[in-house]
Amino acid sequence: MGENRSMRDVVVPRRDDLENARQVVRAHLRPTPVDLGAGTPGDPTLKLESLQPTGSFKVRGAFSAIAAAPGPGVVTASAGNHGLGVAFAANALGGKATVVVPRTASAAKTARLRRLNADLVCTGESFDEAEEYALTLAGASGRHYLSAYNDPHVIAGQGTIGHELDEQLDGPLTVVCPVGGGGLVSGLGLWAAGRADVRVVGVEAAASTAVSAAVAAGRRVPVEVRPTLADGLAGNIEPGSVTVGLVARHVHHLVTVSEDEIRAALRYLAYERGYVAEGAGAVPVAALLAGKVDAYGRVVAVVSGRNITAAALASVLAAGETRPAAAS
Repeated sequence: MGENRSMRDVVVPRRDDLENARQVVRAHLRPTPVDLGAGTPGDPTLKLESLQPTGSFKVRGAFSAIAAAPGPGVVTASAGNHGLGVAFAANALGGKATVVVPRTASAAKTARLRRLNADLVCTGESFDEAEEYALTLAGASGRHYLSAYNDPHVIAGQGTIGHELDEQLDGPLTVVCPVGGGGLVSGLGLWAAGRADVRVVGVEAAASTAVSAAVAAGRRVPVEVRPTLADGLAGNIEPGSVTVGLVARHVHHLVTVSEDEIRAALRYLAYERGYVAEGAGAVPVAALLAGKVDAYGRVVAVVSGRNITAAALASVLAAGETRPAAAS
């Protein structure tokens, strides 16, 4: 993204916002299940956000944000899953949504967006370029720009996963989740801030580390974004994104995983647990299988999405071990 972009004035969410989001989400979405596993050593508990109606946790933040959005319509940029959530929530709430995706977006996700009758715009070769265009479009049309991560209502909506875990599992807990722009990990961190027996660990693809770089620097710094199977996590973040401060304050640790580790996690989820996941959805499991997370109490991996193309999944499943050697 261009460095001359001005910062948007985004309010930092508070813990009170989580309760408002909880009421909206509970009115429209069923709680997603947890899978405790068969008790085999090393098998994490799975929080199956991949079973959401859009195939991803992103629908939580979309409902929360659209319910609070000013005006009759929103413009958003997405690698796919956020757009699916926004289109689904807009249909349910009677709103209108324009979704801007890069031309490189997953065909599985763009096909579903069309089925949801989203006003779909495909432009740019990366999420960064799609986001830049969406911001310009929103400004020119006077519509509300709805960020996939840098929005207080989106962040609060993603944090409702934590409220469900309160009802599903006893602590202490280590909750491990994917990190792209930081909306999910920020929401979970905000939820965990009031709980002494919960730690939140975020996992990035090594090919795209915008949030950890920003946390380390104390500000947004542009990073090189390389191709990754976890396409939903790929991209830089907005200047001034509130997720950076929230992660720095409330998230216990950030780790990265390689492409081989992501592939191994996808095979593990399919062959040993019986679930389809996309690359971004598998990164928490990848970190756990590779021994990169210090466990505190029960370990819960948020399997955040399932929207992967058949060809990509078939290629991953065709070869390789399901468990990489643990990191030394």
